[in-house]
Amino acid sequence: MRRDGAANREKVLLAAEHVFAEKGAAASTDEVAQRAGVSIATVFRNFATKQDLIEATACRYLEKLTAQALALAESQDAGKAFASLMRSLAAAGPVKMTLLDLLPPHDDDGQGLSRPVTEAADAFRAALEGALHRAQAAGAARLDVTGDDVSLLLRALAYATDLSEGEALDRAVGIVLDGLGVPR
Repeated sequence: MRRDGAANREKVLLAAEHVFAEKGAAASTDEVAQRAGVSIATVFRNFATKQDLIEATACRYLEKLTAQALALAESQDAGKAFASLMRSLAAAGPVKMTLLDLLPPHDDDGQGLSRPVTEAADAFRAALEGALHRAQAAGAARLDVTGDDVSLLLRALAYATDLSEGEALDRAVGIVLDGLGVPR
């Protein structure tokens, strides 16, 4: 792909992330093109259908969260790194859940999702569980907590959170961290 084509694709994905987060299923590819500053033809040259655009946007977002989780996992203080990751993921949760809700129905094993989305979701989950296990090994998280527990708590926070509720979200994440035995 040419450099300008790759740049346009990235602009479209970034715009799609914001438009889909704001409008959900009501978002249009025209709005994405307008926000990206490209023509609708550019959007469809990169993504044949709106569903292809949604899947690519979800993959990109999950990959971004995975990279963030892996970078935080490199921190010397596993407990603080996990607490920071939880705060970051709770703040990112509403966008992530909106994108994932736009995907076709699937079962708990990811059946029904495209391979790239499934792989991105699996990588994200592995990074999250790795950060949890590191915190547990350092004595900075309860040993009985599982990755499923953390995922459920993050989903609950995501569905209950309005992006404008910064202070309330901080308190809620603090309560969750206390319950997980993670120092703040």
